[in-house]
Amino acid sequence: MDKPLIMTMGDPTGVGPELLVKALLEGELENRARPLQVVGDVGVLRRAARVFAAEVRAEPETGGLQRLLIGGRSLVVRPVSSLPADSLVYGRPDATAGRAMAAYVEAAAQACLTGEAAGMVTCPINKAAINAAGIRFPGHTELLAERCGVEKVVMMLAGTRLRVCLVTTHLAYRDVPGVLSGAEILATIRIVDHAFREQFGLKTPRLAVAALNPHAGEEGLFGDEEERLILPAIVQARDRGIDVRGPFPSDTLFHFAARGDYDAVICMYHDQGLIPLKLLHFDDAVNVTLGLPIVRTSVDHGTAYDIAGTGTASTASLAAAIGMAEQMSNNL
Repeated sequence: MDKPLIMTMGDPTGVGPELLVKALLEGELENRARPLQVVGDVGVLRRAARVFAAEVRAEPETGGLQRLLIGGRSLVVRPVSSLPADSLVYGRPDATAGRAMAAYVEAAAQACLTGEAAGMVTCPINKAAINAAGIRFPGHTELLAERCGVEKVVMMLAGTRLRVCLVTTHLAYRDVPGVLSGAEILATIRIVDHAFREQFGLKTPRLAVAALNPHAGEEGLFGDEEERLILPAIVQARDRGIDVRGPFPSDTLFHFAARGDYDAVICMYHDQGLIPLKLLHFDDAVNVTLGLPIVRTSVDHGTAYDIAGTGTASTASLAAAIGMAEQMSNNL
């Protein structure tokens, strides 16, 4: 049998559990390129099924797995927690739920590292809850990097028309120029190039680098980061055989990237890349961690507490994340 993809359930009080059940009921988990398994909590998934008035029956499988028959469809689960599902309140995760969220991620990562699983797809977690549980990581990316023994990873947000990769991620805009360095830009370019060759099957990825300042600095009139930091990193990357170009002004670059001139855009800061990405792929974007020794994709949205338990959350991003994880794992 092909190695499975592991899907983590995410926050038990968020939309993750019901997204998995909804995707199952809508047939989005069937006829996939690889078998799928969920790391999570059987009781919480039962509660999620009730949102859709779906009957659930559990059957034991070998290796401690459980097969949940939900609305006539089948979902294989690796039980990692046994939370009091009926007493959980949507949008109010406690430390116990926080520990469970982290445990799902660690179990999936371990299965990938040992070669038992082909890759992992994560549903959203609550960062405050996992920190309240004494697990001091800002989120999925940092936790996975530590567990995989990797110092630097790159966050990529991707859709069918546009892929953006970030040099810096979650920090105040005023802090970006001080954090940027030629070494970080070069490292980002190299990680993206390597990942696209290895995990996306491209022999020579076409990369573009966005400038930091308007008009790419206008020869220093609007800033010197382009000449001082970005261009030297591009030159060094090209000397290493990487097909990378720029720095290009952001107000024109994304037009050409979206029409297919480039395979990915290297962006200097969060909103520089995510504004055009979400304009094109608000519902179906995928969050991908590049630079790990394993395949990891994720939905590109949060726990959505405002609609958790209503069954109205879209499964488009989850379906896209599964599809991308299949693509990446099949190239390895």
